[in-house]
Amino acid sequence: MSDTIALVDDDRNILTSVSIALQAEGFVTRVYSDGDSALKALRDNAPDLAVFDIKMPGMDGLQLLEKVREAGGALGTLPVIFLTSKDEETDEALGLAMGADDYITKPFSQRLLIARIKAILRRQKLAAERSNGDEEEERVPLLERGRLSMDPARHRIKWDDKNVTLTVTEFMILEALAQRPGVVKSRNQLLDVAYKDDVYVDDRTIDSHIKRIRKKFRAVDGDFDMIETLYGVGYRFGEE
Repeated sequence: MSDTIALVDDDRNILTSVSIALQAEGFVTRVYSDGDSALKALRDNAPDLAVFDIKMPGMDGLQLLEKVREAGGALGTLPVIFLTSKDEETDEALGLAMGADDYITKPFSQRLLIARIKAILRRQKLAAERSNGDEEEERVPLLERGRLSMDPARHRIKWDDKNVTLTVTEFMILEALAQRPGVVKSRNQLLDVAYKDDVYVDDRTIDSHIKRIRKKFRAVDGDFDMIETLYGVGYRFGEE
């Protein structure tokens, strides 16, 4: 079955042009011109991925994402890409902190947006395949580092035996850091892990993902400090 993409933007020209481009790539599209109608539709029938414009009258993209995450279920982990303007850096960071998977700045290349959609969906499907598991995937070993336990086959994470829920991108970044505690990973190295496709993503995206990972771990352990920042160099997972 074709993947379904929900597009939410008050600019009908963008809705039409992006929808046509996605359909040409084999996607099924649903379009909404405001956050309220989009929220109702998403709750009734969750898509495979959604693209939200941040600046919309009434319910904006940030508010829509917050309500989508609060809905839980399939919407709790729905991949979301934000469309932003060049002067919305704060909104970009806030959106990623709230659980968006990526953002792209207007005016944007439709080819670039489609490449990012495909990349995120591939990572989602890989995680789903691992979570279903066959006999070969059952042999994928746990990654255990002190109080951290990661199960790549099932996309499960525990800290002190407490579950931590990460997006696919966050999981891949944490896994890359935890595989070699004490070894510094540059932002470019983490970009290569999280965005293997030929897609441009800047350093701020990695920084925002790291902040989200820390926030989620601190929700179960307020003293969590195992992801260390080496300013001007990168990040490393601490050695216990």
